[in-house]
Amino acid sequence: MFNSIYHGKKIFITGHTGFKGSWLSIWLQILGAQVCGYSLEPDTEPSMFKALRIGDKISKSITGNILDEKLLEKSMLEFEPDIVFHLAAQPLVRLSYLEPVLTYKTNVIGTLNVLEAARKCPSVKAFVNVTTDKCYENKEINRGYREDEPMGGYDMYSSSKGCVEIMSSSYRRSFLQDGYALATARAGNVIGGGDWAQDRLIPDCIRAINKGEKIEIRNPAAVRPWQHVLEPLSGYLLLGQKLLEYGRHFADGFNFGPQENSVLKVLEVAEKIIELYGTGEILIHKCDDMHEANLLMLNIEKAEKVLGWIPSYSANEAIEKTVEWYKHFYKQDTNMYEFTINQIREYEGSIKWSKNYAIR
Repeated sequence: MFNSIYHGKKIFITGHTGFKGSWLSIWLQILGAQVCGYSLEPDTEPSMFKALRIGDKISKSITGNILDEKLLEKSMLEFEPDIVFHLAAQPLVRLSYLEPVLTYKTNVIGTLNVLEAARKCPSVKAFVNVTTDKCYENKEINRGYREDEPMGGYDMYSSSKGCVEIMSSSYRRSFLQDGYALATARAGNVIGGGDWAQDRLIPDCIRAINKGEKIEIRNPAAVRPWQHVLEPLSGYLLLGQKLLEYGRHFADGFNFGPQENSVLKVLEVAEKIIELYGTGEILIHKCDDMHEANLLMLNIEKAEKVLGWIPSYSANEAIEKTVEWYKHFYKQDTNMYEFTINQIREYEGSIKWSKNYAIR
């Protein structure tokens, strides 16, 4: 698994207190890496990071804002990482309508600060910059977007991530000809245990079911590429491995999404959750006029052909694993840190990556 590349490596993760960051921190820890996390305090209650006491299990956890250039640079220089995984962001579409300036400062200027801190840190050899499938100019076409298609975004969150992709490409050409290898990773709608963010379908469903309330759905016909959190994380880790092994040969943008049969409507996902829980009721409620895309899919041929990466779970399997995690959490009868590790081990056992990929 990952050719033991991460064992003993120093890994700097921004956004380690968030949903994806928490899972990535645990996975790298069990791979034998030394993990330093840099992030704001968790902004949800409960939070996976606090509930599983992840800060006590990694090498170092720093509370800091990526807009704080001095603390960020000091933290990275002192830790001397081999690779940076940049996940810190303002990640919510609907919040970006309410906080457009914060969204752009965090996602664009914050990312630039992390790129600069890494450039000033001689130990950094590779950098995986996590963006989103929403970075593309979405024309709601009935096929997946390829990595070479135009960046864009209707809302401020999506457009900020399009800016990050353009900036990353420019930064690579301007400053990294003899520097670290920088790649960007674009993933779709990610689900899994431990996410309690507002205005996300799975957390909204889980909250409503556990409170005995109806599940409110704004856009039941919207189509999204649903995938378990471990799918894109495995892609990030594989991409990081290639950057460490081959350097700038893999310094490019990559999509990490599910197979086409895992592209489901919002209503279908909510109904599956209710089926697995054995309880719940749906209320269709379009509560405002904020624009949300109805159709968004990714083409993942490049990740398969260049990296050998192939998704392992179907959408139904992803939903099942997610519901299983929350059920155990709310029963309070399980060591959730160990349960999470077991889900990672199960996923590792399911991996069926292609051996027929190109070393570029």
